[in-house]
Amino acid sequence: MTINEIQNEVIEEFEEFDDWMDKYQMLIDLGNDLEPLEEKYKTEQNLIEGCQSRVWIQCDKETSPIPSQGVVLHFTAESDALIVKGIIALLLRVLSGHTPQEILDADLYFIDRIGLHDHLSPTRSNGLLAMVKRIKAYAMAYSVES
Repeated sequence: MTINEIQNEVIEEFEEFDDWMDKYQMLIDLGNDLEPLEEKYKTEQNLIEGCQSRVWIQCDKETSPIPSQGVVLHFTAESDALIVKGIIALLLRVLSGHTPQEILDADLYFIDRIGLHDHLSPTRSNGLLAMVKRIKAYAMAYSVES
């Protein structure tokens, strides 16, 4: 699936709920479903600055099964805050498994369309921005490397 197809899927899932308490619960559930990050990846290098809570993002590259794609990036992450863990789970769902260029070119419109920006505190919004920046920084590093 393309990044936009996944974003559209996320938007549809969130549109099923009118109440933001239900949407927060969905985020918490997504976070609870996130595989725990291995302890060896909980390093200062993987820790995201600018987040109120602690968030670690690990990036691994692998050769794509589609030869013309080159490499794809896979992200794993964890947070010590439930809603933030759900937010990072959404970002990983949308961006993990794509090429560095696809990630760099991605317009993450789902964030505004599901109303996430409007329903986060300023510190959580800054944290979200920091997470997106880190993921795009990994993509930039691997696109230069390729």
